[in-house]
Amino acid sequence: MSIDVRPASVFEDVRAVLGPKSPDASVCWCLSYRIPSRLNQELRGPARGEYAAGLCAAEPAPGVLAYDGDEPVGWAAVAPRAETTFARNRKIPHLDDLPVWALWCVRVRPGHRKKGISHALIAGAVDFARAHGAPVAEAYPLDNGTARVDLTMAYAGLRKNFERAGFTHAADTTSVLAGHPRILMRLDLR
Repeated sequence: MSIDVRPASVFEDVRAVLGPKSPDASVCWCLSYRIPSRLNQELRGPARGEYAAGLCAAEPAPGVLAYDGDEPVGWAAVAPRAETTFARNRKIPHLDDLPVWALWCVRVRPGHRKKGISHALIAGAVDFARAHGAPVAEAYPLDNGTARVDLTMAYAGLRKNFERAGFTHAADTTSVLAGHPRILMRLDLR
């Protein structure tokens, strides 16, 4: 299998990875950390997908997609931290005033897991951030040790996967997801 990671600029491919089975469902569309809480709560059903489509049409794209051939098989959200709710998050500390890019969601489609796609997505997100001038990439993965993580809550990524990509533990946080602490990890891109 050869995985190719590209900017998430094709909405139909983003829909294939993030979209709901029913068009009226109010799934995340990876907007929860990207937009203000009030807007996130107001957007319902198809309006969420329409908002995501607008992001895909913008530059830079809202993240990256992993492809196996022409099939989209995974997603990673990456953007300047200042453009996300992490800019105001009280549970995840700011270490400095560098214009860091945040990588907060890694999703691999069912049927494609355990094939190294999440590793390719992390590397692709880092390359994307670097290509857009990011001096540092940050992630906020679960520090789960050897404990199992419910796949629906593993979107934040796992510490071991970010360590494999060269990220290092930079700070503890007070954020907890699925019963596991989240940590702040960083990778210098300069």
